[in-house]
Amino acid sequence: MTTAEPMRTALRPAAPGAKLKILYIQPGTRLFAGIERVIDSVCTELVNQYGTEFDVDVLYTSSHQNFPADARKYNRILREAPTPLSRIFTYRRLIQRGNYDLVVVPQIEPMAFCWLACIGLNCRFALHLHGNPAHERTRLKARIMFFIAEACVLRRIPYIFGTSPAQIDAFKDRYELKAEMRWLPNPVRSFGALQRRGEEPARPTTFVNVGRFDHQKGQDILIGAFAKLYRRQPNVRLKLVGHGGDEPALRAQIERLKLNAVVDIEYHPTDPHAALAASDIYVSTSRWEGWSLVICEALRFGLPVIAVDCDFGPRDILVDTRLGRLVPPRDEDALVDAMSAYHDNLHHERAFSRYRQDYVDRFSLENVVHLHADALRSAARSEQGAGRPACR
Repeated sequence: MTTAEPMRTALRPAAPGAKLKILYIQPGTRLFAGIERVIDSVCTELVNQYGTEFDVDVLYTSSHQNFPADARKYNRILREAPTPLSRIFTYRRLIQRGNYDLVVVPQIEPMAFCWLACIGLNCRFALHLHGNPAHERTRLKARIMFFIAEACVLRRIPYIFGTSPAQIDAFKDRYELKAEMRWLPNPVRSFGALQRRGEEPARPTTFVNVGRFDHQKGQDILIGAFAKLYRRQPNVRLKLVGHGGDEPALRAQIERLKLNAVVDIEYHPTDPHAALAASDIYVSTSRWEGWSLVICEALRFGLPVIAVDCDFGPRDILVDTRLGRLVPPRDEDALVDAMSAYHDNLHHERAFSRYRQDYVDRFSLENVVHLHADALRSAARSEQGAGRPACR
């Protein structure tokens, strides 16, 4: 199955008997954002559509600043665990008492913590990759946990889920594992009525980027390219939407390049609807991705997308020129040329807005939940990894 094809899955009927008990581990972050929102959405829809088959628990080891106010449909377990040791104890106590059929852990570092916590327990794990492991060991703690994972953990994990086909292929090549691997697309949320501003020939063309202000997301690359574009075509604007530790550096870069009048930084922590609806072209300059939900969200608004062809993610989505264009990494001139071309041909590109919206519907929550349910069912009921301690 490729991203160019409609989403299909042959769902196996549920076996009679007790519900399957599934535990999802949320990363111990302070912000309810990418991975956190994906897990929340998938687990909510699992209860909606498969509540007779699955009991779904989600463990939160930190409180999120912007957690939704309404009650969750799954069983939310909040256990504050601010230190690595407290997290290990929390994992062990919960998993030991929960008698889960499957524990799904996002990312390699939390997986290593969870595996250490469950040494000696009969526990079936699935690792869910959301990013690029090659870029996730920047801190000392992460390097230690990656060492443990590569030395002891990964070859003992029987199921690995990934957010993009290219990500899974790269992971296979890197570690040569025998685990069963499945592509589980992240769900793209809907935004209700999509109201975009109409075409106004006199107004500037607005480029937009949404994401955490962080080295990974590459907003500094985009600002540098936009400065060159602005010198070539003054009738352009740039909107950066997000928040994060790199915001002061980005503001300093905007000031240094004298772009204050044409580059805006906006704060929309949970809903980019307003920013995307008011823009014309989406630009992703991430240095790496796992997938890229925001590219899909931009397509849902009918926006054409320009994306740096990082290791994986954008190339799995932009499989048709009617959706957007990939540019080589570290090629600023190619990025500027692509932005200029879309600016010059914006009227033509708007003809494909409906195609983009229809295309991204295959990744709607209502569609991808079936793939997630089938993967959980297969992993929880398979003989592979059954009854084995987490570590020997």
